[in-house]
Amino acid sequence: MYKVFVNEKKLSLTQLPELDVKHIKFDGAHSLEMAVDFLENTASDAINIYGENLGEIWNSFKSLFKQIEASGGVVYNQKKEILFIHRLGKWDLPKGKLEKGETIEENAVREVEEETGLKHLILGHFINETYHIYTERDGKKILKKTNWFKMLYEGNETPIPQIEEGIKEVSWKNNDMIKNDVLPKTFQNIKLILEEAAKSENL
Repeated sequence: MYKVFVNEKKLSLTQLPELDVKHIKFDGAHSLEMAVDFLENTASDAINIYGENLGEIWNSFKSLFKQIEASGGVVYNQKKEILFIHRLGKWDLPKGKLEKGETIEENAVREVEEETGLKHLILGHFINETYHIYTERDGKKILKKTNWFKMLYEGNETPIPQIEEGIKEVSWKNNDMIKNDVLPKTFQNIKLILEEAAKSENL
């Protein structure tokens, strides 16, 4: 199963139909284009495309977009708080685009360091990947894949927001703050990856 968010609305690609949302059987790239258009131009918040060959559906879907890869981190401190950045009115996790020659692990650590000002991060395990679609100024649609890793920070430096990237604040959040402050003002992909990260207490 693949989940891709289009304007914070969920497009799921599965082998079997999801009966609780509008679902369409895969019938080539046209059905995928219809699904994206449906989410962009209606009030509905989810749609499902299904078919026996999930690999074929996914490859057909990817071929419709320019693809960009990025990596980021769910960073914990010794109090088990999580590090968030605040940008464009939303709470987010630090992340950024993969540079030529980088591994996704190197990419994740570099971007967290740059966006938060913290050094000497301990890289943990790979959590999962998320996908979303956005539109560039020239109208071109982009499929962005983000690879997420757990990280640990054991120092006591004060985080510094990367102002040139539009980051207004970097802040550690405990569970109550995440529930009451972050989750109402974040992205669907961030909610997903926080849920995935919470499944394992190990780094």
